[in-house]
Amino acid sequence: MLSEASARAEARDKSLSRKELGEKAGQLTEQLVGSNYDANKALHNAEIPDSDDPDRLERAKNATQFVNGSGKNPFAGMSREQLSVIAYDESGDFTVNEKKSAWLESYRQERVWRQQVVAQGSAEYSATGKLTDFYTSVLDHYKGLPAIEQSLYPSDYETKLQDWIDQDYNYKTSTAEGNTDTKSLMDKVLNPESDTFTGQGTFGTQS
Repeated sequence: MLSEASARAEARDKSLSRKELGEKAGQLTEQLVGSNYDANKALHNAEIPDSDDPDRLERAKNATQFVNGSGKNPFAGMSREQLSVIAYDESGDFTVNEKKSAWLESYRQERVWRQQVVAQGSAEYSATGKLTDFYTSVLDHYKGLPAIEQSLYPSDYETKLQDWIDQDYNYKTSTAEGNTDTKSLMDKVLNPESDTFTGQGTFGTQS
């Protein structure tokens, strides 16, 4: 079932422009974690897969338990690519609570990565006065994201990061008294809705 969903995701990504893909991602996310989900919560909790497969039924049951605050996420530990395939699937093969569980696991992984990369960036700045390795890590992470998640970032995100990497800027020697607020700067880089970018992005609003 996952391979079929992957094929559908690939076809969707190829058929839509970056802007269209970003809009679709926003709409589907609203259905999973926005007011739309809350308004239909009872319906989602009652949803059962159209299947006789006991593993399939158990996974859906576990997903509903998880989103209601008990048990373990049945998709814990899956890759970002796999989680994206499930969370944004529109075929009906996955229940809404399964898709929500996949989205939440992806969000959890993103939070963990962000905490790690900010800690590494802070250490880099303390040691060298630079954030070049931080920008490189962020760019590598962005390039590894599924296309539908990349579409939530500004169109110039990759270009700007590469420019900053190429500049290899030393904030301590180039800034008066070396008082750059690196934590604030890194948070802005990780939140593409900030004024650091000229494009439009919606990812990171909950960072």
